[in-house]
Amino acid sequence: MIPRLHERTHTPHDPLAEALGRPVSPNEGLTEYTVVAHWPGLDYFTLDDEQKTWTSVQWAEHLEDPYLEHPFAASPGNDRRTILHLDIRLHPDDRELSGPEWAETAHRLARAAGIEIPGKEHGCRWIAVHAQPGRLDLIANLIHLDGAWHAPPTDILRRLSDEARRIEQDLRLIPVRTGPTARLSIRPAPTASAQLATVLTQLADEQVGPLATVRGLVEHSAHRIARQPGAAGNDAAHRLELIARRLHAIQQDLDTTAAQLVQPRVAAVPPAVRRTAHRSP
Repeated sequence: MIPRLHERTHTPHDPLAEALGRPVSPNEGLTEYTVVAHWPGLDYFTLDDEQKTWTSVQWAEHLEDPYLEHPFAASPGNDRRTILHLDIRLHPDDRELSGPEWAETAHRLARAAGIEIPGKEHGCRWIAVHAQPGRLDLIANLIHLDGAWHAPPTDILRRLSDEARRIEQDLRLIPVRTGPTARLSIRPAPTASAQLATVLTQLADEQVGPLATVRGLVEHSAHRIARQPGAAGNDAAHRLELIARRLHAIQQDLDTTAAQLVQPRVAAVPPAVRRTAHRSP
C-alpha cells in the first residue's frame, strides 16, 4: 500500500476526475460503492427525504463550497489552494478490499492526515473515492465550516506511510518492500544548459510551477463566471478557458525546450579508415 500526496489545487474538479478516471459529469450519479466514506458532518446536510445519490459535479461543488463561502480564508503563507488530494494504491497482487474495508481505510488515512479529528464533526469536508481497482482517493477542503484554515501536519507523508503499514498488517495485505540501498555516485557539476533547463522545468511544472498557479486561478474564475446568468458571463468564461489553454501550451513548450537543452550532443564521428592488407614483396 503506497500513499501519495498531490499538490494542492484551487478546485476539486481535477482531483475528482483523476480519482474517477474520467471527467466529472452532471449526469453520472456516484453511489456508496464509489464514494465509500466522507466527513461525519455530511449527515447534517442531507435530509431523510433528499436524494441519496449525488452526481460527480454535485460532489465537487459540495467540496468547493467552503472556498466560495469564505473568500478571505488562506494559509499563513496566503495560499488559497484549499483542496488536498491524496491517494493510496494496493500491490498488484493484493486482493480486492470490500466496501467496509475501503471505508475503514479511508477514515484511518483521514485521521493520519489530520483532516478528520475524532469528535469534531464540523471540521474539513472530505470524501473518499474508490473508482479504480486497487486505488483509493481522499479529497478534502482545508477550510473549516467556520472559515478557519486547517494546516495539515508537517510530517503528513510520514504519518500516512506509518498508517499504511499498520493497515497492511491489520488487513493482511502485501507489505511494501524496501529496495536495496542506492549506491553513492559522484555527479558532475551542472552545465549552463542544464541550469537553464532546471529553471524552465520549474516554470513549466504542472503541480507547483508559477504558470500552473496562474492557470489554476484562470480556470477557477472561468468556473465561477460560467455559473452567472447571461450571455456575457458565458462569453467571459469561454475567453478565460482559451487563456488557460494558451497557458498550458506555453508550459508544454517550456518543458520541450528544457528537454532539448539537456539532451547530450552527438559528436560527429569521422569516417572509418579502410584498412588494406599489405603483402610482402
